[in-house]
Amino acid sequence: MDTTQPGDGSAQRRAVELRAVAWLAARRDLLDPAHAAPDRVLFARKALLETAFLVGLRARLDPAPLEDDYAALLDTIEDIAARPSYRELIARNEAALLLYAGTYAALRLCGREDPEFRNLIEQAAAGGYAAAFERIPYRQLDLLHTLELCGIPHTLPSMADVLPFTLLHHSPNAIKLADRDIYALTHTIFYATDFGLRRPRGPRSFDPGAAVELLEALLVLTRSQGNADLVGELLCCLLCLGVRDSEEAGRAWEFLLSVQEADGRVNGPEGVVHPGLTDGDDAYRHWATGYHTTIVAALAALLDRSPKVLRTTRPAAPECRQEVRQPLRRAVEWLAGTVRRHDPARWLPAAAAAAHAADALGEPELTRPLLLDFSERLADADGAVWQAHGMEVVGAFVSGLRAHGITCVSLDRFLKSTAAAVELLDTVPPQAVPSVQRLAGLGLLSPQRAAALTGGDDAVPPAAPEPAAGDLPEAWRNYHLGQVAGIVRELARSGAAGHRLTRDAVGFLLAQQSPCGAFGRPACDDPEDRERAMLSWTQSTVTALAAVHTARGPAATSGGPAANPGGATGSPGAGSPVS
Repeated sequence: MDTTQPGDGSAQRRAVELRAVAWLAARRDLLDPAHAAPDRVLFARKALLETAFLVGLRARLDPAPLEDDYAALLDTIEDIAARPSYRELIARNEAALLLYAGTYAALRLCGREDPEFRNLIEQAAAGGYAAAFERIPYRQLDLLHTLELCGIPHTLPSMADVLPFTLLHHSPNAIKLADRDIYALTHTIFYATDFGLRRPRGPRSFDPGAAVELLEALLVLTRSQGNADLVGELLCCLLCLGVRDSEEAGRAWEFLLSVQEADGRVNGPEGVVHPGLTDGDDAYRHWATGYHTTIVAALAALLDRSPKVLRTTRPAAPECRQEVRQPLRRAVEWLAGTVRRHDPARWLPAAAAAAHAADALGEPELTRPLLLDFSERLADADGAVWQAHGMEVVGAFVSGLRAHGITCVSLDRFLKSTAAAVELLDTVPPQAVPSVQRLAGLGLLSPQRAAALTGGDDAVPPAAPEPAAGDLPEAWRNYHLGQVAGIVRELARSGAAGHRLTRDAVGFLLAQQSPCGAFGRPACDDPEDRERAMLSWTQSTVTALAAVHTARGPAATSGGPAANPGGATGSPGAGSPVS
């Protein structure tokens, strides 16, 4: 049954499926292990299994007869599986049961029962090893699901028993997940939901709202990395959970449509095939690097159109309270006390950051001693000292001084001379607009003069780059705390303080705070090097946490419309800063 509805995008998604399956069918000879080079045999068996699984799901999810390309794939699969040289390997290598049982399951789902093939699988499953050796949780779910599709009884623990041990159940930090972890998450959902045909079983399975929120966050990251394979799998997971009202899923579809090649192929990520496997064979490499991602794209379209896949309103993300006030306060206290031992000309940005964060906390007195000290030590500073740090830093420092009625002679002189120089200009370049506005905010330029210089309300502000949320995983892996903090600050300022990625990045930063209040683990022994590193990291982090604290407000919650830029659904809205 073709459930395509004109005008709702389903026609495009149906076309994705048909093109993908046509591309796979045209290259079905590459699925045959008997025709593969010795070092490619295992790869061919894996590709055969995964292609068979797609065909079997097509038979389950759509009651209509198989289209020609699906039928051609099924015939090839049946022909290969009928050979003793293929099926009898189950008896010779029980550990590889899943590599063959999935092929049998697909034939069975397509109405092509094979009693001899089934007998071999039953013997392997009952042989005391294939179903008994230890597997990581999602692989155990794979075994349980495959035996279920094969219709083979067993005495293994149920899926409900295994799910509490999966990565998904424990709400991992999204920015820390490697590709292999994301695959573990997606496959957990595939098996637990039987590819969208049932709700996850067991009261301790996983929270659907938290799972959807995590999947959408990972879609932001994988799209930014251009990984169509993971984008496709994550999209399939949202569909398996019955979710179709996700804006992030819509962006995933747009991405997949944009990367599918004219002949139906969808390219896989780098590293999917070992370079030695292709051995200079471009045609083989073209297939090997694209077949899996092409299958995933077809599966997403199949799940999207199937009348059998369960559908539900997008579940709300669970409320999440993340305390930032006290960690921020401790950091400001440490920063304000420690930076006083250092050169004020060098560490002016740290003092400005501390003053800004103290103001965000509503406790400006935390930095009064620091501001008094720096204002006195910089009283005779040359204008170049202030010029070197730019108006954002200088403006924050001035605001801190003014909150306490503190003056600094050299700073006042610099600001007056800067304002006088700006007064002589006819206009300013776009990149100077924030500085002019800062001068006006400090009362050093009239609002009318600032408007004349910047173009006022008619001015087109320079396009700010979107916060690079996609850079968070690499920044975490390389322990670039300053970069993580910078991304968090921009996300918070852009209205995404409650987004899952922002919260997980904040969670990582908070875990780097020492009892003294400083942020960062320098992993070196020299005391001076350690302190300099922690000063720099704490300076960046207090600015980020101040932005988060200000954006979230007193409740500091997420999961609701006020904390999540996507509104009641909890997903980022159109043009979300994390997209």
